[in-house]
Amino acid sequence: MYKVFFKDRTLFLTDQIEQDLRPPVHAIHKYTSINQLKEFIYNFEKKTHLQQGYIYSHNLEELFNAFKTCFKLIDAAGGLVFNSKNEFLCIYRRGVYDLPKGKAEPGETIEETAIREVMEECGLDKVNLKDKLLCTYHTYWLKEELVLKTTHWYQMQYEGNSPLIPQAQESITEAKWCSKDFISSFVQNTYPSIVEVLKKQGLF
Repeated sequence: MYKVFFKDRTLFLTDQIEQDLRPPVHAIHKYTSINQLKEFIYNFEKKTHLQQGYIYSHNLEELFNAFKTCFKLIDAAGGLVFNSKNEFLCIYRRGVYDLPKGKAEPGETIEETAIREVMEECGLDKVNLKDKLLCTYHTYWLKEELVLKTTHWYQMQYEGNSPLIPQAQESITEAKWCSKDFISSFVQNTYPSIVEVLKKQGLF
């Protein structure tokens, strides 16, 4: 199953609809054609009272590939970074808690993107890439196009003691190391996709 976030709303793509369907169900679509799929997606995007929807097909990967053709695609990567005290790296951007991440640059591997973005956004001198955690998916409008951004998330480790420097040009006003006691406050003011990263790591 794929989970795609439309801000704080969720669209699920599944090949096991009877097993995965969970109330409340505000919209549901059986994939038959690209045109009908695109119409369903755009209706779901516009009707913001629809909090949760499902698209289903017997072939999940075929469905997801069709789904992606309805968007402008952007790849990004980021990290859930821990230090030697087992604290995690948190940033504060545009009034919301977040994890460091950003768009891939031409010629970059997605692993290189993840490392670069963490270092740039928080001023770290070096981070060690560990396991890949998951990919998250969210949508937004860019000019006249509806974008599907795929963010590749990695667990990372930092062993240095450099002061954190928030990247002001990316609207980051604070970067700090947080203990697990801060998780509940973090979750109350972050994005649903970021909560997925914390869940994957077992922090929430």
